[in-house]
Amino acid sequence: MAYDDRNYFVSPSLNIREIDQSEYKILGDLVVDVYSRLDGFPSPSEQPDYYNTLSKVGSLNEQDHTTVLVAETSEKEVIGGVVYYNDMSMYGSGGTATQQKNASGIRLLCVSPKNTGMGIGKALTNECIRLAKLSGNDQIILHTTQAMKIAWGLYENMGFKRSTDLDFSQEGFPIFGFRLMLADE
Repeated sequence: MAYDDRNYFVSPSLNIREIDQSEYKILGDLVVDVYSRLDGFPSPSEQPDYYNTLSKVGSLNEQDHTTVLVAETSEKEVIGGVVYYNDMSMYGSGGTATQQKNASGIRLLCVSPKNTGMGIGKALTNECIRLAKLSGNDQIILHTTQAMKIAWGLYENMGFKRSTDLDFSQEGFPIFGFRLMLADE
């Protein structure tokens, strides 16, 4: 794997790096588009506050212990993103996740529909795993839903295990917790 001078993943066809402020709206629009297309996932009219949060995902980069990563093509087109938390107190979910110690978190992973199946979600997740290891944390926590079948399978294939202690409900919609112990890596 190759890394740039800021220590982010780069390849001839895909770069993963911290978001630039000029890309906040681009990523927000992408996340809203991707999540609103999910069959069985709440719509913007059902959970307007959640979608408002999604539209502002880039600004999470301004929080302490939080890094918003984007995946971009060699032509500098943003085709995916994820929010990485180095401290779970900033994670912002329901349930017990924000109380976890020595843990990093991953939220709001998305990949442009025209770029799915190319390993971008895996590359973004791997970058979060790398950052968690560098931070000295011993686990990574994330949440997904049954509507996010592709992500669910990706996480299981990467070694994440269901952690029912992290489950919660968001306005009546079930959210499922996963954990990857880095000592097992």
